[in-house]
Amino acid sequence: MTRGNRRRQGLERRRRMTRRLGTVVALGAAAILLGSFFLSEMGLPKYLEMRERAQQLGQEIRELERANAQLRTEIARLQQDPARIEELARERLGFVRKGETVYQVVEEKSK
Repeated sequence: MTRGNRRRQGLERRRRMTRRLGTVVALGAAAILLGSFFLSEMGLPKYLEMRERAQQLGQEIRELERANAQLRTEIARLQQDPARIEELARERLGFVRKGETVYQVVEEKSK
């Protein structure tokens, strides 16, 4: 073997070792990243938990918006509808019109 061949073989060995070392380092870094992705405090399980919570909160918001719309409708009726006002006065306050007779049913106390 000539010097040139030996030098080339030495360079090839170094290149192979460098490639192997680079591959091992890259695989190690990938393993660490994957491990942290699945096992860390802010990894995949936390993301899934937060996504579920966001869906729950979205549902709660929709329900509250529906309830608000119903309350706004009721407010508008109370401000503008005399029949609704009269209905509530009769139900909650026991109001009666002139000339009406009110019968009150009282349950007997059990002994």
